[in-house]
Amino acid sequence: MLARQVRYFLAVAEHQSFTRAAEALYVSQPALSQQVRLMEESLGVQLFDRSGRTTRLTDSGEVYLQYVRRASQEFGEAKRAINDVNDLSRGALRVAVTPTFTTYLVGPLIEAFHSSYPNISLSVREISQEQMEEMLLSDKIDVGIAFSGTLTPDLDLDPLLVETLALVVSTGHPLASEISIGLEALNAESLVLLSAEFATRDQIDSFGRQHGIRPHVQIEANSISAVIEIVRRTKLSTLLPATIAFAHQDLVAISLDPERLKRTAVLMQRKEGYRSAASKAFVTLAKEVALGLGDGEGLQCLDR
Repeated sequence: MLARQVRYFLAVAEHQSFTRAAEALYVSQPALSQQVRLMEESLGVQLFDRSGRTTRLTDSGEVYLQYVRRASQEFGEAKRAINDVNDLSRGALRVAVTPTFTTYLVGPLIEAFHSSYPNISLSVREISQEQMEEMLLSDKIDVGIAFSGTLTPDLDLDPLLVETLALVVSTGHPLASEISIGLEALNAESLVLLSAEFATRDQIDSFGRQHGIRPHVQIEANSISAVIEIVRRTKLSTLLPATIAFAHQDLVAISLDPERLKRTAVLMQRKEGYRSAASKAFVTLAKEVALGLGDGEGLQCLDR
């Protein structure tokens, strides 16, 4: 009964409506309201203000919500701990990556993990780093692959590899035969870049400000596949990890000299969070796969 009441309380707090909460839970509104009132009676406080157009938490409700969320998170960890099998004959793992890794790292990594542990159910999401950090803290994912530099203190960051960004052009671009270019040459380029919600764009803009570079951004896109396709079909160039160009025969990566744009990729996990056997195996395998990818020019793995 208590678990049901907590579930009902969380639903009303989230939807700010008994009607919408009941619909989301597929229960009748009277039944839900009754359970919440029983909870309030047992606690001796009013949890919700029902007087307005929306149902709001009272001050007591706000305090109670903090503890209920924490307890629900720990309860979820306890259930996974019970179901976790150390021999990895079964289990589940929730992984998130920022978009650039989908192009060259996710494929080899998931192939290796699934081949080694075929009975582990795997969920893979491509999301922004900000979303990833929020989902790690709320225990909605187990492992994230993103970049260093987060200001969130409750996450453990395990260095994975160092990415080098390069000027990426098509084989028909006037600069396609160049091995490297000076930074000032970027001012003459017309670029297609990822839009502002991407960590990659923020790093490119910061690099440009640092070195006094102001290239002409002619097109913005919110998809790496769109950026690559535009570069392949036009004379526009872009700034992306050099490894992405190596995976396409009709793309060329040109090094930036003398200062290269580098960034550290990390494995993210919640501090003091439960680490399942599957998550431990994934982290170990990710480092092995990254080490193999580090043989190519433009991608370096960190020494361990």
